[in-house]
Amino acid sequence: MGLTHMAINQCVKGNAMATIIKDQNLVRVGKPVMPDSRKRVVLPKTVVQEGITYFVYHNSLGQIILDPQASIPASELWVFENKDILASIDRGMRESLNGKTINRGSFAKHVNDAP
Repeated sequence: MGLTHMAINQCVKGNAMATIIKDQNLVRVGKPVMPDSRKRVVLPKTVVQEGITYFVYHNSLGQIILDPQASIPASELWVFENKDILASIDRGMRESLNGKTINRGSFAKHVNDAP
């Protein structure tokens, strides 16, 4: 059953509003769940992904939204903090998707050349 309206679709992030619901096409999955004595809820396996953590949001109506988050290694954070590098990577990905690549052959012979 798809929902077209959610009571919660924004939250305060700093002083700005951030949209939480990015796709209004919500579908009920699995059987109804009930918290256990320790207030834990078991989620259906079909919606839980390995290695993903969730921000939890709720509204005054008691609705709960889980927003999946992915972590990146701190050593790779510089890519996302440098707009020029990120734009260059995006440009390269677009070029690759559009077939604008050059075949340089195999680099297998250089595998053992690393310091």
